Amino acid sequence: MTLLSPAVTPSMISMENLGDIKSESIPHLSADQRSKLPLPDILPVVKCIARARIPTTQGPEIFLHLYENNIDQKEHLAIVFGEDIRSKTLFRFREDETQQDRMTRGAYVGKLYPGRNTADKDDRLKLELKFDNKGELIRDPSTTYSKPTMVRIHSECYTGETAWSARCDCGEQFDEAGRIMGQLGHGCIVYLRQEGRGIGLGEKLKAYNLQDLGADTVQANLMLRHPADGRSFSLATAILEDLGLLEIQLMTNNPDKIAAVEGKNQTIKVIERIPMIPLAWKSDDGIKSKEIEGYLSTKIERMGHLLEKPLQISGR
Repeated sequence: MTLLSPAVTPSMISMENLGDIKSESIPHLSADQRSKLPLPDILPVVKCIARARIPTTQGPEIFLHLYENNIDQKEHLAIVFGEDIRSKTLFRFREDETQQDRMTRGAYVGKLYPGRNTADKDDRLKLELKFDNKGELIRDPSTTYSKPTMVRIHSECYTGETAWSARCDCGEQFDEAGRIMGQLGHGCIVYLRQEGRGIGLGEKLKAYNLQDLGADTVQANLMLRHPADGRSFSLATAILEDLGLLEIQLMTNNPDKIAAVEGKNQTIKVIERIPMIPLAWKSDDGIKSKEIEGYLSTKIERMGHLLEKPLQISGR
C-alpha cells in the first residue's frame, strides 16, 4: 500500500471528481440530547510545540504537527495537508523569542530557504502574516485556510500500520485518507496515540490470542477487563479547534465518533460524513483474510458501524 497518491494540481480536484467517494448528511442532535452525552464539559488544553514540512514518497507534502496536552504524556500528532492550515498555539508570539526561534519551531509562512531571516513574511512568495496586539495570529484568508476541510481521526495501530497486519483495516484507512487528502490539497489526519482502542499494544496482543481462541474483538477486550472501546476523542476536538478547522467532512464509519469529535458544546461541526469502504469490497485491491472479515462483521453487528457489505452475486 502507498501512503499518498502521485502529485496533482489541488485546484483541479474537488469532492465531485473523486470518483466513488460519497458523502452523507449528519443527523441533527438537539442541545438537550448533546448535553446528555458522556462527553467532557471542558476540552483538554493542547499546545503545538513544533511543525515541519515532510516531502513524501508519493508527491504531496505534509506538515507534521506535534502536540503536548494537559491530560497525558503522549505525543499526539496532526498530519496536515496544506501549508496554510495554521495552529493558533504554534503561531502565537512567545516572550523574548526571535524570528529564528519561530522558524525553528515551524511558525513561518510560505517556504523556508537558506538565508531567510524572517518567519512572519516570505518575500519570495509575497506572503505576510498578521497578528493582533496580544500576539495572536489573525486568520486572514489570504494566508490562513479556514474552509470546510476533510478530516480523519485516526487512532494509532502499530500492527496495522507497521507490521502489515491483516487482522484490521487501520493501515488501509490511514493510507486511503492520505491519498484523498493529497488529491484535494487540504486535509488533516489527527493521529491519536491510543493503541488498541485505548488498551495499549501489550493488551492488544493478548486480545489477538483470545480471538484465535474464538472470541471476537469486542469479547476479547471485555475478557481482559477493558471496555469494548476505551478511546477518547476530546484531544482531537481540541487539536482541530487549535488548527481552526471548525467545519469538517469527517472520514469515518463510526457514528459515535461524530458526536464525540464535535464535543458537548459542538466546538467542531461535522457537516458531512465520508464513509470508509474497505477496498476489497469495491475492487480487487485491499485486505483479504478471514480475520478481516470477522473484524468488519463485529464492527457492523456489535459496534454499530455504518457499513453495508455488497452482495456477492454468483458468477461475477
